[in-house]
Amino acid sequence: MDFLNQLKNDIEIVENWLAELAPKGGGYHSIIFESANYSISNGGKRIRPILAMEVCKLFDGNMENVKHYACALEFIHTYSLIHDDLPCMDNDDLRRGKPTNHKVYGDALAVLAGDGLLTYAFETVLKSPCNKNVEAGLCLAKLSGFDGMVGGQVIDIIGSTDKEMLIDLHRRKTGALISAGAYIGAISADAEEKDIDNVTQFAENLGLAFQIKDDLLDILGDEKTLGKPVGSDKDKQTFVDFYGIDRATEKLNEISEKAKDIISCYGNKSEFLIQLTDYLLNRNY
Repeated sequence: MDFLNQLKNDIEIVENWLAELAPKGGGYHSIIFESANYSISNGGKRIRPILAMEVCKLFDGNMENVKHYACALEFIHTYSLIHDDLPCMDNDDLRRGKPTNHKVYGDALAVLAGDGLLTYAFETVLKSPCNKNVEAGLCLAKLSGFDGMVGGQVIDIIGSTDKEMLIDLHRRKTGALISAGAYIGAISADAEEKDIDNVTQFAENLGLAFQIKDDLLDILGDEKTLGKPVGSDKDKQTFVDFYGIDRATEKLNEISEKAKDIISCYGNKSEFLIQLTDYLLNRNY
């Protein structure tokens, strides 16, 4: 199967997993499930759960072992997007071409939908049939919390004052959950410690390259393709601000090549992850 068909197949698997494991319920508060699922079902590249799945496959793991962890990761990512779009954060009206959660359900329900998804993610981990629930939960808690994604969001609010601070911001805000995808995929397949470290380093570089590409698309992309206004990050310091378009593009290529070099040690089994890196490098949304 060629890369694009494999990617399409992986997305379909993830969508089915999410439909199965997404929060459901009734009662007087049923609108909160509607709000949460509005954002869960709003598409996206599903890179984090796909990375978890493919790393698990890299080490011949059982897909049932990674399913709950991969969905929990996507629930955390979705909560972060709901909160990131709020007026007190980025104040965005569109996400993937559709009104953001708070534009549909109001600020209060958007906050609660995000809160619910974060806590539900750990409920999902604890329901996994895999025997790595403690390790997976600890990874997701750490990389989504103070020293991970939340810490990155704090730096984003404060504002980066130099290149090192900007890189730290994106290693946390964007890269942490991408690294989490590789880690939970590896542990669910009982990978050895050296292999866990290897795929995590791959994912760290992939996450940084992903963010540099996002910064370039915010300047050079097409609004219709992106699903949001170009220049929406104009009030933030980006890689383009610090490096310029040409040097940021060079950094993107350098870091992408580093990611591919790290993962290529697995030979033919790493081909999908290498092509995924190239796909993200060359994407237009």
